[in-house]
Amino acid sequence: MGIRFVLMVNKQGQTRLAQYYEYLNLEERRALEGEIVRKCLARNEQQCSFVEHRNYKVVYRRYASLFFLVGVDNEEKLSALHQLCNNLDLPIYNKSGEGFNHQLIHPKVEAGLPNELAILEFIHLLVETMDRHFGNVCELDIMFHLEKAHFMLEEMVMNGCIVETSKSNILAPIQLMDKA
Repeated sequence: MGIRFVLMVNKQGQTRLAQYYEYLNLEERRALEGEIVRKCLARNEQQCSFVEHRNYKVVYRRYASLFFLVGVDNEEKLSALHQLCNNLDLPIYNKSGEGFNHQLIHPKVEAGLPNELAILEFIHLLVETMDRHFGNVCELDIMFHLEKAHFMLEEMVMNGCIVETSKSNILAPIQLMDKA
C-alpha cells in the first residue's frame, strides 16, 4: 500500500498526531505538514478528498473538528518498486486478519498501487476504532491520550502497510493496559 504518513489535524491547522513511516528530518516534516495542511484545509466539501503533493497522494477526510490525512506513495514511485519485485520474483504475503485475504499476493498478479478508496476506508476504520475506545472521539481525547492513539495506529499499520483491521484485535492490548 505504501503509507508514508498519517496526520490528525484540527480545523485551525494544528497537528494533533503525526506518524511517519519514512525518515524525514524535523524541518522537512514541518514544511510537508504545513504545505499539505494548508492545501487540504483550503478545499471545500464539494471537492474530492484526494490531493497530489510532491511524491505523495494525500487522502483526507474530516470528522467533526479533526482532519485525518494519510499520505501514500504516488503511482510512479510505486511502479518502479513493483518492477524491482517482478525482476527479483519476490512474493508478498498479507497478514491474516479480519478483512484480509488469506492468500499469497504476487506483484505480477496485483500491482498494489495505492487505492484511494481503500485509504478512505482505513481512515474510517481508524475513527471507528477510536470511537469504540473513547466513545465519540474528539480532539481532546487525542490530546490527553496521545499514547493510546499512537498505539492504535501502530497496531493497524506496520512499516507503512496495513496489518490489522479488526477493531477487537486492535483494542485488546489497550484494554489490557487499562486494567493494569
